[in-house]
Amino acid sequence: MANHSMSDGAGSHVVARPVATRPFAAFEWMIALRYLRAKRAESFVSVISGFSLIGIALGVATLIIVMSVMNGFRHELLARILGLQGHIIVQGDTRTLADFDSIAERVLRVPGVLRVAPIVDGQALASGGGSSPGVVVRGMRAKDLASLALVSQSLSSGALERYRNGDSVIIGARLASKLGIIPGGTITLIAPRGNVTPFGVTPRIKTYTVAGTFNIGMSEYDASFVFMPLAESQLYFNMGDTVTGLEVMVASPDDVNAFVQPIASAAGPHAVVRSWQAISQSLFEALAVERNVMFLILTLIILVAALNIVSGLIMLVKDKSGDIAILRTMGATRGAVMRVFLISGASIGVVGTIVGFIIGVVFCANIEGIRQFLSSLTGTTLFNPEIYFLSRMPAEMDPGEVVAVVLMALGLTFLATLYPSWRAARLDPVEALRYE
Repeated sequence: MANHSMSDGAGSHVVARPVATRPFAAFEWMIALRYLRAKRAESFVSVISGFSLIGIALGVATLIIVMSVMNGFRHELLARILGLQGHIIVQGDTRTLADFDSIAERVLRVPGVLRVAPIVDGQALASGGGSSPGVVVRGMRAKDLASLALVSQSLSSGALERYRNGDSVIIGARLASKLGIIPGGTITLIAPRGNVTPFGVTPRIKTYTVAGTFNIGMSEYDASFVFMPLAESQLYFNMGDTVTGLEVMVASPDDVNAFVQPIASAAGPHAVVRSWQAISQSLFEALAVERNVMFLILTLIILVAALNIVSGLIMLVKDKSGDIAILRTMGATRGAVMRVFLISGASIGVVGTIVGFIIGVVFCANIEGIRQFLSSLTGTTLFNPEIYFLSRMPAEMDPGEVVAVVLMALGLTFLATLYPSWRAARLDPVEALRYE
């Protein structure tokens, strides 16, 4: 800023209007940063600014962490459900599917279909170790089970070889632990619908050798699934030469609805085709709603911190009214004064956002180690797998979401500085200096 004067013909001097300096000039930054470093007499304003910075940092970090955990939870849950249940299920209109091998061949010829496996699903009670939990029995051929990567990669040693014997089953690791069974031991399965006698239907009870265990990391499946050879499951559940359905894996699970019609045409008029999105629709809709609600709630943390910036800057403007008046009389324009307080408020928002971003990224990168440390420190089980289905806490950062959180935080803090800065620029120097 500078005052320019000129001389008239009589030798007197006429003071010209102050010449505006370049926006965001060095002196504006210098004054703004000096205002942030408050003296002892102005420490209350500095405390408010500090709490505003901490609030923004915590808000940004919390949003990044929570959204990343929910993304990871959805991704892990989806991967395990699809890895075990299949992308599309083909069933018969009478709840059983006959001539399933020929139907499987036709479905396998549909472009984009990677794998088709006949399955028999049924429910039973598993007896052993003094308890009898309910289990889901899935009949499946050994070659199809071997191609189910999520399960086959977690099988205990030699499980598949023993599974091919016919009278052996493979059970989840949590179920084996609950029943106190090890590979090579026996498990008794009790089906409610068994043999038909003159006295009615009696439960079918049969003992099988446990060929091995699997552990896919999803507690619901690890504690309730039993794999049985397909031919044996047909006998056990009185299915004859039929199966419950066909499990179909496709190349693009996210676009599974595009495969429903071609597969239905290949399967024939008596087939019922359902995608994983239709089967698990309520679960993933609930996750989406929860995720959106959490985003809105946690945004309030940043909003409260932004309001603290407003109150802090208003107090700073009132405290510095004399300084503002002096700057104006020295030639500072209203725009320069406004930019000084814009820089002061925006600096708090920018630093807080950067700190929050760093905290969020570091926390997400080490979230499982932090969970285990807090669990050992408090003596409690954080993220109980019995409740949340997964054995470890997942976190998957979405770059688009992280950028959106950062931009939202910067936008809210910038908007918070506008009114106090405008108020400082509108201050009348004469009124401000009257009582100085």
